Amino acid sequence: MTKLLSCPIPRESDLEAGPLVSNNQCYEQYLFDHGYAAGYIKRCKSGVAHLSRWMGSTQKKADEVCEALVAEFLEVHLPICSCRSVLHDRSSLAGALRATELTPIGEELQRYDKHMTEARNLVFSTRKVGIAVVGRLLFSCFGDGRINFPEIRAEHVRNFLIQQATHHNKPTSIRSVVSSLRSYFRWRTTLGDPVHSLIGVLVYPANWQLASLPKTLKPEEVEQLVAALGQAGPLMRRADAMVRCALDLGLRSAEVARLSLDDIDWRAGTIALRGTKGRRDDVMPLPVSTGQAIIEYLSHERPKTKHRMLFVRHVAPRELPIGPKVVRHSIRQAYARAGLKYTGSHLLRHTMASRLLAGGSSLKEVADVLRHRSLNTTLIYAKLDSRSLVKVALPWPGSTA
Repeated sequence: MTKLLSCPIPRESDLEAGPLVSNNQCYEQYLFDHGYAAGYIKRCKSGVAHLSRWMGSTQKKADEVCEALVAEFLEVHLPICSCRSVLHDRSSLAGALRATELTPIGEELQRYDKHMTEARNLVFSTRKVGIAVVGRLLFSCFGDGRINFPEIRAEHVRNFLIQQATHHNKPTSIRSVVSSLRSYFRWRTTLGDPVHSLIGVLVYPANWQLASLPKTLKPEEVEQLVAALGQAGPLMRRADAMVRCALDLGLRSAEVARLSLDDIDWRAGTIALRGTKGRRDDVMPLPVSTGQAIIEYLSHERPKTKHRMLFVRHVAPRELPIGPKVVRHSIRQAYARAGLKYTGSHLLRHTMASRLLAGGSSLKEVADVLRHRSLNTTLIYAKLDSRSLVKVALPWPGSTA
């Protein structure tokens, strides 16, 4: 009996990793611009992503893509792979793989991705956005042809931004497009290309980040959420532990998903956070309530697996790690069980910051707990610091106070 193999995927971010990740973004845009249906694009993109993971696991490079390598993947690897991303439509998969030969834009995106990785130390999610935005601009200007930077005019960039704005309904979203293009043009300028003037075309949209209060749970809503924990049912203990990690530690959903059994030091009462958004490792104290929720999950609900991830899948294939979407879904369900009409998991991170301020912590202490690189990021919570705001509040005009 042939033993089924699976592609090694140690982290959720690796689902789109490998030497062809830049090509996959460009290829998706190519199919979209040529009118292919969304379902077909998704299947083709999954095929290239699967090929890319396999190439990464076998130490193959992007310049090795050829008919022989594609044949090896289709005829040798696929029949013995149990990976859930294996496509049933072999003809669509073959068509997607034949299109993975590096175009000039694909080669350019690979060079830019290497720069973002080695020179700027950017995380995968940030690089993915940058590659997608730059790929769309270059494809709109040159298609599959050779890249000639002097041909990129200011009107090209302006028209591209107008087109992108139709797909982004928030200023923060279009800001990421502008930021990605500015970063790319600065890099090309250092290489001697005449694109520095294009940076002036890229103007950030008006967006007053500190104009509104950060949304948080009210104290009574926190009590309502906590009171709804501990219910019996499938996956309830996992959801309880995830909620506690977000509410008590202020962890982001991706950080919760990446937690490992080896990150917890039960004797010292600490938990280590590795490879966070700030690309650093941090050690935080483990609250008793959080530790107890984790123990309940480990003791009574976590299935046996070969890997060391704290939170695991409870359906086959169990050896694949969970991703941030699972954490966000579990927290949304916890809201629903508590009768709260909220959906965002990041709300619990804001709530934790608000509770720290209410308890007498300074903004610097909140910044340390939230692991912000810059104190400016934490300043939005100054609006929640009622103790300090009372000291600087002016009397209402006409009042006797």
